Amino acid sequence: MPATVRLRRAALAASLCAAVALGASACGPNDAAPAAKPAQPTQPPKPAGPFEDLSGPQIVNKAIAATKTADSLTLDLALKTTDGPIKAALSTDVRGRCAGTLSMGTAGGTAELRKPGADTVYMRFDDALIKEQVTGESAAVQKEVVRQLKGRWVKTDAKDPDTKDSLALCDLKSLLAEFEQGVNTAVRGQETVVDGKKALMLTQAEGSERTTVYVATEGKPYLLKLVGTGGKEPGTMSFTDYDKPVDAKVPPAKDIVDMKSFG
Repeated sequence: MPATVRLRRAALAASLCAAVALGASACGPNDAAPAAKPAQPTQPPKPAGPFEDLSGPQIVNKAIAATKTADSLTLDLALKTTDGPIKAALSTDVRGRCAGTLSMGTAGGTAELRKPGADTVYMRFDDALIKEQVTGESAAVQKEVVRQLKGRWVKTDAKDPDTKDSLALCDLKSLLAEFEQGVNTAVRGQETVVDGKKALMLTQAEGSERTTVYVATEGKPYLLKLVGTGGKEPGTMSFTDYDKPVDAKVPPAKDIVDMKSFG
C-alpha cells in the first residue's frame, strides 16, 4: 500500500503560483522608485463617487493595505493552469486555522480540508481523487485504499513536506504578502455590486493580459474580487467573510485515519 495519499504537488504549486501571479498583475511590482516617474493613465481630475479624490493606482494600493490587515477571510479561487483547472474555497486566518475544499485536474477530484491549528491537518478525499493517487497500483491495492479512506479524514502532520504543499493556499500571511503595493496602472471604472457588496471596478492591461479589480466602497476598502483574462493562466479570485471566525473543527475520532497507520 502506498505510504502516503496526497494531492498532486505540482498542481498545488501551480495553483499558488497562478494565484500570486493574478494578484501581482493587479497590484504591480514593488520595485525601487525609478529615476523617472512612470507615466500614469489619464484620469479625471476629481472623479465623482467613491474614492473621489484618489486615482486608480491609489485606490488599488489602498485596497491592498486594507486587505493585509484582515484577521481572516474566505478565498474562492478558480484558475486554468498547465496542470489543469484548479478550484478552491477556503476559509483561513492568520493563526493557522483553515477549512474548505480543493479541486483540481481534469478528473475533478475534490478534497475537504480542516486545519484547526498550526500542527495537524485533516483531509477527506472523494473517490476520484483517491483513485488518482493510487494510479498504477494493483486493483487489489486500489480497492483497499478506497475502502480505508472512503468518507474518512486522513490525519497528517502539517509540517510534513507533502502535506505542506497541500496547504499552500491556507497560509494567509504569505498569500497576502504577495499582494505588493507599488507601481500599477489601474484605471477607474464603474460602480457595481459584488456578492451583495457595493464595489468600484478598476482595470489594468499588460499585453494580452487584462486584470479587473473590484474594491469595496463601503466599510474598509477591501479587495473583493480579481478577474484575470488572456494570458496563459486566467482565473478568478474572490474574497469574502473578512474577519469572521474560521470553522475548522477536529473531525470525530471514529472518522479519522492516522497517516502513520499506513504501511
